[in-house]
Amino acid sequence: MDTTRGAGAGGTTMRVMVAVQHPAHVHFYRHAIDELRSAGHTVRVVARAKDVATELLASHGIDHEELARAGRTLPGLALGQLQYEARLLARARSFRPDVLTAIGGLSVAHVGWLLDVPSVVFIDNEGVASTRATTPFADVVCTPRGIRDDYGDGHRRYDGYHELAYLHPDRFQPDPDRLRAFGVDPDERYFVCRFVGWGAHHDVGESGLSREGTTALVESLDERGEVYITTEGPLPDRFERHRLPVPADLVHDLLAGADLYAGDSQTMATEAAVLGTPAVRSNSFAAGTDMSNFVNLETRYGLLYSRGDERAALRLVERLADDPDTDERWAERRERLLADTVDVTSYVVATLCEVGGAAPPAGMEQATDGRAADGLAVDEQSDEGRPSGATGGDDAPERPAGRADAAGGDD
Repeated sequence: MDTTRGAGAGGTTMRVMVAVQHPAHVHFYRHAIDELRSAGHTVRVVARAKDVATELLASHGIDHEELARAGRTLPGLALGQLQYEARLLARARSFRPDVLTAIGGLSVAHVGWLLDVPSVVFIDNEGVASTRATTPFADVVCTPRGIRDDYGDGHRRYDGYHELAYLHPDRFQPDPDRLRAFGVDPDERYFVCRFVGWGAHHDVGESGLSREGTTALVESLDERGEVYITTEGPLPDRFERHRLPVPADLVHDLLAGADLYAGDSQTMATEAAVLGTPAVRSNSFAAGTDMSNFVNLETRYGLLYSRGDERAALRLVERLADDPDTDERWAERRERLLADTVDVTSYVVATLCEVGGAAPPAGMEQATDGRAADGLAVDEQSDEGRPSGATGGDDAPERPAGRADAAGGDD
């Protein structure tokens, strides 16, 4: 095996190690991996199996090595993290990368620090305890521009969201015919629901929809059209007929054509929003001072609504599902968002090339700026953690502040 480092310092090629621990990480990096390999760079992918992450890597033809599986209990999470970091350290020592990268980046930041290899970490959430153990060791921390937290001298901001690395129109165009092959009629009304397991290290102490809330949501949508459910945990027998009919690599085609998305997932709610699909998210994060991305998508663009009170979320779902003008409004709002944001994959590739000491591919030389023509203009936050000058849609009630709505406030 070739264990020499890349050219570095402006050289032609470099060696990149990418670590993925979640299905969304596969989507985030897959176009960047293709771009880097097409430009002659050597990319090694290591994975920690969670949900369908390794299945997605295989479906996209991305060779990878599974280093560990995700734990489901606090002791299991801790043990799995130690095992994963130890194996990542061994693989990185052998591979000798010019740059390490991951979303969240707890492990790659530690390994990079130990081996004196620069790490580039992408973060799009706030208030997560693991971040405090990551950012002091990372060389570069990249976040959407609206993130409130400041990660120091290595912190870079860009106009966009993680999900635009794979759902920007330059990277993805939905194909309804692919859905028909799996029994989905894209011309009929249908809804997508996502329920997550809340077992990741950044989910400790948080929760999603209750069993009662999940049942009420699915039954209400079932009265209005077909319902397709994707879940990290077992699907109850009564919902078996709603099981997602398409493979994991077609879920975005399904989501793009849906009349509405609803659930407790963070990632799929944002995916729906940037695709222009009306989205309602309900979990305990939404009951407090919510993360900037979700606040921004609601108050600036009106593409996604978050409620901590699941009863309020259900009322909002029913209102949007019954409004005949919803689709047209969301299409217009998505256009506003796209005008303010960048192709995040180009930003990722250019940043990795800069930090790894290689020239970026042609056409990406300026991508490390991370700015769109108009830009998000979310440099300042109000006291409530919302973007100044927000101009959200008028079709949802005012969002409750703090955790009052979690106690059952009527909005």
